[in-house]
Amino acid sequence: MHRLVFLLLAPLALQPTPARAAERVSTWQGHERIDFKVDDRDCLLILPSHPAPGRPWIWRTEFFGHEPQADLSLLAHGFHVAYLNVQNLYGAPVALESMDAFYDHLVQFRRLAPKTVLEGFSRGGLFALNWAARHPERVASIYLDAPVCDFKSWPGGKGKGKGSPADWERCKAAYDLTEAQALAYTLNPVDHLGPLAKAQIPILTVCGEADTVVPYPENSGLLASRYEKLGGPVKVILKPGVDHHPHSLQDPAPIVSFVLAHAP
Repeated sequence: MHRLVFLLLAPLALQPTPARAAERVSTWQGHERIDFKVDDRDCLLILPSHPAPGRPWIWRTEFFGHEPQADLSLLAHGFHVAYLNVQNLYGAPVALESMDAFYDHLVQFRRLAPKTVLEGFSRGGLFALNWAARHPERVASIYLDAPVCDFKSWPGGKGKGKGSPADWERCKAAYDLTEAQALAYTLNPVDHLGPLAKAQIPILTVCGEADTVVPYPENSGLLASRYEKLGGPVKVILKPGVDHHPHSLQDPAPIVSFVLAHAP
């Protein structure tokens, strides 16, 4: 009887899981790239040649592949690089729910470290900071780059920045807010740093001093001053005379050193 059950079930064990069956494997910058879907959203994972102990990973929340020098250096240090496509959702709760599913997949199925490094480029700052406030226990550190920290600044354009009317309408729709509700919203990252400070999550933000799209005083500058007052560890690298672009640093060593110093 036991032998019969084994023969019936053994072929099933050889079948690929749905996640494996839907994977597409290719290469990116000389590293293995796996494309797949989670929560019906496009995802990708870049594998290091030699994974570091504990399988650490950095999560690019927006603009994968743009100015990738820090990501490439971290891959060389054994980090995985992950990305989930939640474009045009501006860090809204619906995006955070998909981010939860993506995190669960990477930690439970891919066996990556239970604490991630969040990497927020530009509007990606909204995703990184909002998700960190939602799950501070899952975050080792946050690297921000010219990040949006308040949607009223961008895309709203309610301060000194240019704003983006089309993105502002999409942003309000993603959050299901009227104009008045959006202007009175109190859960933008600059207003909701308490959970991050309590967890002592280290933040590095790299910004252009002359950013006309995501003005430093309304975003990283305000974030840093408020985070310091709450007792949170924060470091700012301010690039004199630089606008919103170029992102990152030509030599990513300061970014990589920050990530490695706080690796899980």
